Amino acid sequence: MTGGVRWGILGTANIARAAFLPGLRAAGAEAWAVAGRDGARTEAWARQQGVAHAVEGYERLLDLDEVEAVYIPLPNSLHKEWAIRALRAGKPVLCEKPLGLNAAEVQAMVRASRETGVPLWEAFVFMFRPHFAKLSAWIQDGAIGMLTEIDSRFSFRIRSTANIRLEPALGGGALYDVGCYPVHLATRLIGSSADAAAVSGRRHPAGVDETVAGVVEFPEARLLFSASLAGPADTFTRVSGTEGAVVCSNPFHPTDRDWLALTRGGETTLLSAGDGRPSFAAAIEHVGRVVRGEEAPSFVAAETSLSTAATLDRIRGAPGFPA
Repeated sequence: MTGGVRWGILGTANIARAAFLPGLRAAGAEAWAVAGRDGARTEAWARQQGVAHAVEGYERLLDLDEVEAVYIPLPNSLHKEWAIRALRAGKPVLCEKPLGLNAAEVQAMVRASRETGVPLWEAFVFMFRPHFAKLSAWIQDGAIGMLTEIDSRFSFRIRSTANIRLEPALGGGALYDVGCYPVHLATRLIGSSADAAAVSGRRHPAGVDETVAGVVEFPEARLLFSASLAGPADTFTRVSGTEGAVVCSNPFHPTDRDWLALTRGGETTLLSAGDGRPSFAAAIEHVGRVVRGEEAPSFVAAETSLSTAATLDRIRGAPGFPA
């Protein structure tokens, strides 16, 4: 891994182990340090996951000169504080989604990025992968005519009542955890935030939205979405236009089994959505090239996250939101 960017990880969340670290290794970067609140547990996690150094306390990691970029998989309620601290420490940040709990938090994070000149990315890593570039090109080139509707769902089942996704104080709930994906996809493809939303769903006894679905109106198109923490694993999406449609079996974290299908005029073009690599690899490579001065930053939060945050606020504020 010589020459790879040295990363620090704030926290020992499952997604860091299961998704970020495989992507980091595939990208040729280095897991230099991980920080946690419990020193012994953090050291054990570092040994198990092959991370070079373990430190007790998030601030101590940000003080390490060796750390060149920071990944934040902390609970949603902690994203704003620690992303801003990392930016002010001069560390480029890849922060888990949703970037903040509301548009005001996201605006504060973007403002810190602009003031420091340090880039901030929200970890919707599908934007960096070839299938999203192809989907975007089809739409921009008019392959489906004028974009009119996106129908997207993301669900899975939580088995444990101790899961932090069920904690209201930590920013839990289906919308924040998986519903943000269809929303972000829509704001990227449509190019704006929403005007209105009508939603319904079911509230979990813990006090978060367990399921939520609805219609979100944008200036020139609409999003039909559903999100659930109590359903089968599902990420199906259909993007429709006046002349055709694109169906994606899994636009968010595709494997080599997933596909894109463009249908227009009775003809269908079928492409693989996978690229044979872990989901995070392309995003981590991009951050590395930016840190090394080899590439200008793309898909930074200042360009992509504000409209998503505003749309999530619109959905959460709609009558019928189950929280």
